[in-house]
Amino acid sequence: MKEENNAAGGTQGARRASEVEPAAAGPVLRWSARRKQEAVLRLLRGEPLDAVSRAMGVESYRLEEWRSRAVAGMEAALRERGDDDPAAAHLREAQRVIGEMAMQNDLLRDRIKKKNW
Repeated sequence: MKEENNAAGGTQGARRASEVEPAAAGPVLRWSARRKQEAVLRLLRGEPLDAVSRAMGVESYRLEEWRSRAVAGMEAALRERGDDDPAAAHLREAQRVIGEMAMQNDLLRDRIKKKNW
């Protein structure tokens, strides 16, 4: 991370505006996904909305929106079927077998053509 000299002569790591605490640097114009995740996780763990809002300097309506979007994303992710779906595994195996059989048929057709000429 880039470092800059401060007035006291020391160095301080430069931060993006989205990583600086709102109380220290004024209002944050853009929130990183990591900071949004922190806020949402605090809410999901049971911290009061107004306390998180004050601590992070984010409007409560915005926190509610982030929480709603996060929960919707979790629901969508949990609805998706992964590799543990037996029907999908069976279909992949059937497609593999069909592919092998198609290759064997092509090879046999080529052999037949060579013998008939």
